[in-house]
Amino acid sequence: MKLETILKEEFGYDTFRPGQKELIEKVLDGKKAMGIMPTGGGKSICYQLPATVLPGLTLVVSPLISLMKDQVDSLNEVGIPATFLNSTVEWHDREERMRYIESGAVKLLFVAPEKIVDDEFYSWLSALDISLIAIDEAHVLSSWGHDFRNSYLKMVEPLQQLPGDIAWLALTATATEQVQDDLAHILDIPDENIVKTGFDRDNLALKIERGVDKPQYILNYVKAHLDESGIIYAGRREDVDNIYDFLKENDVKVGRYHAGLSDKERHQQQEDFLFDRINVIVATNAFGMGINKTNVRYVLHFTIPGTIESYYQEVGRAGRDGLPAEAILLYTPADLRLHQFFIDKSLGDDQYKLSLKNKLFEMSRYAETETCLMKFILDYFGEKDTDVCGRCSNCLDDREVVDVTSDAQKVLSCVVRMGQRYGKKITTRVLVGKEDVANDWRHFEKLTTFGIFKDKTLKETSRLIEFLSANGFLGSSGGEYPTLILSKKGADVLKGKMNVAKRRDLNRVAPSKSMVADGSFDVNLFEKLRSLRLEFARKQALPPFMIFSDKTLKDMCVRIPTDSQEFLAVSGVGKMKLEQYGESFLAAIKDYQASQKSSDEIVS
Repeated sequence: MKLETILKEEFGYDTFRPGQKELIEKVLDGKKAMGIMPTGGGKSICYQLPATVLPGLTLVVSPLISLMKDQVDSLNEVGIPATFLNSTVEWHDREERMRYIESGAVKLLFVAPEKIVDDEFYSWLSALDISLIAIDEAHVLSSWGHDFRNSYLKMVEPLQQLPGDIAWLALTATATEQVQDDLAHILDIPDENIVKTGFDRDNLALKIERGVDKPQYILNYVKAHLDESGIIYAGRREDVDNIYDFLKENDVKVGRYHAGLSDKERHQQQEDFLFDRINVIVATNAFGMGINKTNVRYVLHFTIPGTIESYYQEVGRAGRDGLPAEAILLYTPADLRLHQFFIDKSLGDDQYKLSLKNKLFEMSRYAETETCLMKFILDYFGEKDTDVCGRCSNCLDDREVVDVTSDAQKVLSCVVRMGQRYGKKITTRVLVGKEDVANDWRHFEKLTTFGIFKDKTLKETSRLIEFLSANGFLGSSGGEYPTLILSKKGADVLKGKMNVAKRRDLNRVAPSKSMVADGSFDVNLFEKLRSLRLEFARKQALPPFMIFSDKTLKDMCVRIPTDSQEFLAVSGVGKMKLEQYGESFLAAIKDYQASQKSSDEIVS
């Protein structure tokens, strides 16, 4: 049977996304392969589809325990037998599942990496007929990654020693070139079996808002998007609680999630969000790793994440259905100090702390850049020479552009005259001419650039230095005490070969309505189908998106199917979904069409 036929019949999709078919074919040939695909790029199909074809069991190893149940429920919903074994499964239930797996009735088994290094479990696993090992979130295998887990690394050798001719598939969405090379070495994956589809999310609009009243911005934004699902990330528990209380006081149905809440409350808040009982949730970064909710339309960051990998992973939770979504970072430079504090207090060695500081520096550059935001991220992940996205806040910024070449030359000159041996803080104080950096053994007061910005504030000067760093005119030495270094671009500015332009600083407020457009469809019919979907979801105790995604409902509203064959042509509708829901949804569409016709006749 053709792979496209299986894709449509089992999963309801007409065509493969980039990279999917190539990876599936490698897996079915019994090879070791790796897929580097963006969040929402359809990584799970790359092992789910082969599992329906291969004779034995597909073993999926994932650190995301909370995501396992969602994946298993989704697979069982479309008629593909799957189960999971992790620390949340009681012993009597575990024994029953293990016997069921032994019988060969299960096609996919999801396990946590810690299970693999358990001797008793490994002995049981060795006796199974395994056709494919899929390693999800593979970036945590690499010590160069942002979320390295040693337990994940320890499982590689035992997995390699399992009997039989087993195919391997490693998948990740957030891996720099260094991490990709490390993973290929650890898993012994040849270059020709590595499929990279790129990290670009062309349905995601990245935005940065600087200098806004953050709580008020969030309230305005949420009020303007009341019918849309969204996540608000904050760095500290108290920030989460404060935003949660503020939104509740302003009549917003909101949830919260952080480690300070009881297990029961966290579970309830997550369920409320998944089942659309609330549309917005405020959380620390502890939330989201196990969330497969496809209809999240926006992600707001109250505080800046510590790494670009973490940031892109978190914003990737918006728009997983492929429809337009927004990711907005509310930025103030002071937010960086919180991360600096945590790095200094961490228990890691000096090399680990240095790595985190370098990643934080890159994140600060992102927050300050005036170049295309998506292009900045793609460059970070090793995708050079990409075009500007045309949809981020920098690409759409219509503020006046002013020439700041003269001020830039003063800053760059000061860095050079200070021997490129000092950081932003001292350089700022020299430029403004502060007494505490004058008349000491360094004799900064003798520099021609001392006090050259005496008419500016420390904040203004610091922001200019951050702008020059973010846009490549200044580099950093790295290390525990990073110093400013003149780059080649900066040298060209000093020599008069290049000018520096900067957008004029202006405060902004949250938009009063959605800036996201997602095509032409009947909104009233969409709401009717959403209500029907919710009825089925409640009867079956499933999140609504597991019945049909928003994208599938909107495709119904565009196609207006009238029979089973037309309904099967809807994106996301396979044979199992047709059997379960086709009759009810076709009837709802027919009733709506009839009511619209009656209304038109009355009007005429």
